[in-house]
Amino acid sequence: MVGRPNSYPVSPALGDTAASIERQTTSLPNLMELPSLADLLDVQSLDLQIDRLLEKRQSLPELELYKTVDSRLKELEAKRDASADILRQLDLQLDKSDGELEILEAKLKEHETRLFAGGMSARETEYMRLEVQGLKGQDEAMEERVLQMLEDIDPARDEVAALESEIAVATSEKAKLEASIKEQWKKIDAELARKEERKREAVRLIDDDLMDLYENLRRIKEGVAVASYDHNVCGGCHMAFSPAEQEEAFSSDLPRCVHCRRILVA
Repeated sequence: MVGRPNSYPVSPALGDTAASIERQTTSLPNLMELPSLADLLDVQSLDLQIDRLLEKRQSLPELELYKTVDSRLKELEAKRDASADILRQLDLQLDKSDGELEILEAKLKEHETRLFAGGMSARETEYMRLEVQGLKGQDEAMEERVLQMLEDIDPARDEVAALESEIAVATSEKAKLEASIKEQWKKIDAELARKEERKREAVRLIDDDLMDLYENLRRIKEGVAVASYDHNVCGGCHMAFSPAEQEEAFSSDLPRCVHCRRILVA
């Protein structure tokens, strides 16, 4: 999944100070004679639409679900790996015990054959009888151990199988969410491309110095550099103007709100 960076981040920490922006304003040509301000309002509208699309791209509900499922999947895989490791150890111990049991049973069989064959002295016969008795005890203990291992290994196998099943479900859910996110991003990116192309066309109609001021203001004014002026109210900060404030704002070549210093378009 490919992210798209916000071309117009909103950040209060900026190198441009209010004073430098004011100096920028005084260096602008007589913009009131140009259609640039109305065009700039169009650019502002497109920028806000682009901002909303970028925000929508980054805040899809499926993204949070994807993160939750992905986190859950990693937890399940970690548990599966731990359980599988325990199962491997049990399998190794069982194989080892099976091998030891086979050797023990072969040895017991050999001793029993010698004991029942006869031809030994009474002392040798007693010794062999005790050997057989001891081997039978070891054989019984080993068989019990193997049976216990078999009892332990079955639940371990069941646990690994259950975790594998949960992992399969989570993996499928993650894949569906990823496909949905990609599809939505594809539509958003297409709309972003259209908006950005319209913005490029609109920007060509605007004076470069005015665009520089606009970009600087956008960075320090939460993305809104231009505001409409209607019924004596700034559309940016929504502050009403007194007659004196209105005269002050529109006495310069570039109208600026006396309260928030956004560019005004009447």
